[in-house]
Amino acid sequence: MKDNIVLIGMPGVGKSTIGVVLAKVLGYQFVDADLVIQERTGKLLREIIEESGTDGFIAVENRINSQIEAEHAIIATGGSVVYGAEAMRHLKENGTVLYLKLPYEELERRLSDIRGRGVVLREGQTLRDLYEERVPLYEKYADITVDENQLNVEQTIEKIMELFQ
Repeated sequence: MKDNIVLIGMPGVGKSTIGVVLAKVLGYQFVDADLVIQERTGKLLREIIEESGTDGFIAVENRINSQIEAEHAIIATGGSVVYGAEAMRHLKENGTVLYLKLPYEELERRLSDIRGRGVVLREGQTLRDLYEERVPLYEKYADITVDENQLNVEQTIEKIMELFQ
């Protein structure tokens, strides 16, 4: 049954913040996939990246996200979830995938400490490189896209609520 809403998008678009409020408004559970990864591995995201490298982290993220079982939930994923085909197939089978979209300039303004957040950046990769690499993947997997440009959290949630009524 597809009664979950899966939030995807770049780090800093507000997946967790919007997810928590949306879950309260809809009476859904809230699942933060990054916290599930930390709980199951016993490590912080940045520790996994430091120990296993970018590809190792993506493998862990893919495995754990492809095992998330939830009903009537808002699932906020990590920004790099779209690198995992198995995880995305599982999430799409179990929910509506909603892409929270922001223009690059707004994203750059929001993200000051990108590495401290446990963001998957390859050696020498810039935020713009990451953005340009991921946007086509977000668009590929999205069932619905919500453009958050010029919207605050409340306005974004109102826009999402309109789509699901």
